Amino acid sequence: MADQQTSLYLVPTPIGNLEDITLRGLRILKEVDTILAEDTRTSGKLLKHFDIQTKVISHHAHNEHKTTEGLIERMKNGETYALISDAGSPGISDPGFFLGKAVMEAGLKIEALPGATAFVPALLKSGLPCDRFCFEGFLPQKKGRQTKLLNLVEEQRTMVFYESPHRIGKLLEQFKEHYGGDRQVSVSRELTKMFEETFNGTVEEAIAHFGGKKVKGEIVVVLAGKND
Repeated sequence: MADQQTSLYLVPTPIGNLEDITLRGLRILKEVDTILAEDTRTSGKLLKHFDIQTKVISHHAHNEHKTTEGLIERMKNGETYALISDAGSPGISDPGFFLGKAVMEAGLKIEALPGATAFVPALLKSGLPCDRFCFEGFLPQKKGRQTKLLNLVEEQRTMVFYESPHRIGKLLEQFKEHYGGDRQVSVSRELTKMFEETFNGTVEEAIAHFGGKKVKGEIVVVLAGKND
């Protein structure tokens, strides 16, 4: 009996350097019937670079609840799809979970390809223990933010956060308030790009380094866990 046809592929895309897409990822994007993109304009640059002519439609956090049911029906009729986000692996702080769960609940086959994810190089460049860590992604901007920070006070594993450039100062100040200025931290931005930067030091030193600067690029922050 032949294997069940894959209905949905989750395909990681480069977080900066276009060479970081896999050969398998490129093949899948060319072979599926349709590509679901978080932002068709952003993904269009990648697809044009690799001369991928596959049909592309928009699928993101603001429309996934409305479009998923129809996509599932088309998959049941044999259509194949690849889901990509603007950068990195779909579902990791990006759209992907909702559709993936719906595909599995419908009894359809889903495949997640390995590939680029921003927190992995940031974690490896942090100099902090990476044998055990917890991924927190983006903290709530307002409601629930303080509660989340307080819940992590006793966390002994290395912690990984995503943050936007205009809020990095606020995040570091909150780390100082809750965890102390002498806690080790690593801040990486513009990973795999021309102006990639990683700063390793204490929270206090990171505040001094980034204070007063206009910071650009998406940021990964790796924070040491509490010592025993």
